[in-house]
Amino acid sequence: MRATLVQAGLRGLSTAQVRQVRAVRYGAADEKVARVYRELERDFGVLAPPIALHAPSPDVLAGAWLMLRETLLVPGTAPRAQKEAVSTAVSETNNCPFCISMHSSMLIDLVGYHDGALREPEARAAAAWATANATPDEGAGHPVPFPVEQAAEMVGTAVVLQYLNRMVNIFLGELPLPPGAPAASMTVVRRVLVWLIKSAERQGPRPGASLDLLPDAPLPEDMKWAEGHAAIAGAYARGAAAIEGAGRRSVPAEVRSLVLEHLEHWDGRPMGVSRAWVEDAVAGLAADQRDAGRLALLTALASYQIDQSVLDRFRAGSPDDRSLIDLTSWSSLAAARRVGSWMRFRPEDAPRPPAASTTPE
Repeated sequence: MRATLVQAGLRGLSTAQVRQVRAVRYGAADEKVARVYRELERDFGVLAPPIALHAPSPDVLAGAWLMLRETLLVPGTAPRAQKEAVSTAVSETNNCPFCISMHSSMLIDLVGYHDGALREPEARAAAAWATANATPDEGAGHPVPFPVEQAAEMVGTAVVLQYLNRMVNIFLGELPLPPGAPAASMTVVRRVLVWLIKSAERQGPRPGASLDLLPDAPLPEDMKWAEGHAAIAGAYARGAAAIEGAGRRSVPAEVRSLVLEHLEHWDGRPMGVSRAWVEDAVAGLAADQRDAGRLALLTALASYQIDQSVLDRFRAGSPDDRSLIDLTSWSSLAAARRVGSWMRFRPEDAPRPPAASTTPE
């Protein structure tokens, strides 16, 4: 009862954090959005802004929720601490202050720090694996610190954070606070949020309980890491199909092709501070597609470079909120899927010591 009262009190503060689109308030949501909101409070512990921001596009909202729920929140064989370590490491790689604050708070509560390092060696190894696998070349030579039966949970957690980091960088502030709240209040906010999240975890969210939010779909080839885990495979198949549909609905085919072409040659590393690269890239698009192309490329490859001018130029041609969520979600997942496609998740991928020499000295 106490957690329920706190959740109700935080609803308005959660939606107040959403920027760039009109937030859908808890009491004003239609049934499809309202169901996701209720499940967020039940299984996450709070109406989490990184998911709630998707509400202007309800099918995308459902897809983002399914991917997060089944990987990070549903208890599996991978410990929550290791998944929070992955979440924090991915968020640090993508320079997402909001997500770093949320996931590091949970991680510290679970395992603690000692002499500036995580106390639990398994959590440290999981974080190091996530950081290394942000690029294909470093991941190729890094140990895989978990058994293959945990691959769907671990890779799935990394992929959904790759996705959410990009969306959060566009639609939320640097801290999980409503506008005008003093940064000093974060100490109390962190304590309350961790308490709510842990309270929800103790309820034991059931695998697959939310899959009926979206119709069944085939698992894409680049998500074969989810095979063998029915609920996670189902969540990613459904989520990917919904977000692909949003892309077809709101992103010109030429823009989607341009983003996929750049992702094919991307090595996971930051694009730098200059935006000259994106202007060169969109120059080949038709004039009426360049604003969408610019936003889509920056979302996928450099969400930290997006400023108000980029969003305003896109809005001039596509003023509705759903189109903005559709485009950014499609681009974010395209990039996240690209990272997931090169992540090493089998123990046999780990580097082996050199064989003993049989050649006489």
